[in-house]
Amino acid sequence: MSEFWLISAPGDKENLQALERMNSVTSKSNLSHNTKFAIPDFKVGTLDTLVGLSDELGKLDTFAESLIKRMAQSVVEVMEDSKGKVHENLLANGVDLTSFVTHFEWDMAKYPAKQPLVSVVDTLAKQLAQIETDLKSRTAAYSILKANLENLEKKSTGNLFTRTLSDIVSKEDFVLDSEYLITLLVIVPKSSYAQWQKTYESLSDMVVPRSTKLIAEDNEAGLFTVTLFRKVTEDFKVKAKESKFIVREFYYDEKEIRREREEMTRLLSDKKQQYGPLLRWLKVNFSEAFIAWIHIKALRVFVESVLRYGLPVNFQAVLLQPQKKSATKRLREVLNSVFRHLDEVAAASILDVGLCGNPWTTAQQPGLFPVRVLPHRPQPPGLGGQPVSPQPTLLTARRPSPSGS
Repeated sequence: MSEFWLISAPGDKENLQALERMNSVTSKSNLSHNTKFAIPDFKVGTLDTLVGLSDELGKLDTFAESLIKRMAQSVVEVMEDSKGKVHENLLANGVDLTSFVTHFEWDMAKYPAKQPLVSVVDTLAKQLAQIETDLKSRTAAYSILKANLENLEKKSTGNLFTRTLSDIVSKEDFVLDSEYLITLLVIVPKSSYAQWQKTYESLSDMVVPRSTKLIAEDNEAGLFTVTLFRKVTEDFKVKAKESKFIVREFYYDEKEIRREREEMTRLLSDKKQQYGPLLRWLKVNFSEAFIAWIHIKALRVFVESVLRYGLPVNFQAVLLQPQKKSATKRLREVLNSVFRHLDEVAAASILDVGLCGNPWTTAQQPGLFPVRVLPHRPQPPGLGGQPVSPQPTLLTARRPSPSGS
């Protein structure tokens, strides 16, 4: 997804002309693609309410961003075997994120603009909080299942010293239910196969002749059986170790081996059953969370614009999409130049708040979208303060540069 800047300027004739000049300059210089960003007329309320909402929306914005990135990361983790198709599941209202942002329309049915702003913000906050709660419970259950499955799978990997042997050995490899005899498993380096064959019968008394058999190999060693009398087991282990043959502790328990195999089958089945519903939930609720996030951005533009430009509400929001990263400095210079008449200080220090980026590619890159807010907010006319020169409001988003990950 591309980088976006969301700017707001007063809607009087002079500033609408300034917007036209900006559009003309940025278009001719191929600096950015600009579109109007429609925001409905909300019930303004009091100054104290707006100031409180400004702070609350800033926190909610950060929370929504974090939630979206966590959901994107969850999609990546769930689709571990199909990561090339992750972007297909990170959509907003059925379209890619760029298209949704550039064609944004306020959802009047879900967030009625006729309600007080406090109520609209409360609806968004509750919606995101519920999504986060559900995300935690659903992903926690799947993560536990996945971890248990991975632990069992790890037991089936590695070398003969560490891996489980239940899927290698069979009942026929052992002398079972004997009062006097026992079958041991011995790990022998590949370079010592000949030595083992020549010496295993003499490592201790009471070793059954010709009782050894190679039943498994890895890159470094082989697993041999050997049968002997129980009472010489410890002596055999000591002598084998002196010859660099390692006796692997293993007791053949048919019930335990069957239990392990059934557990693996059950976990694989449970993972398959949870995969579809979880991915569908993530897909639907990622869309809901992203849509809510852009509505929060629209609310922030409205609140900040009213606080900066005063009443009656009259401003124009515009979405800028820089054409290339190298053009952002020049684009900012154009904005500063076009809107310098509004406020000299504001032109040099513009509000900078994250808009949106690609959660799929940035899910593992915390620290994206740094928020830098002006140290002061003027008291606007019509809200109990003294008239001031209005300031342009700029909300931007950055796409991170590629990292080594």
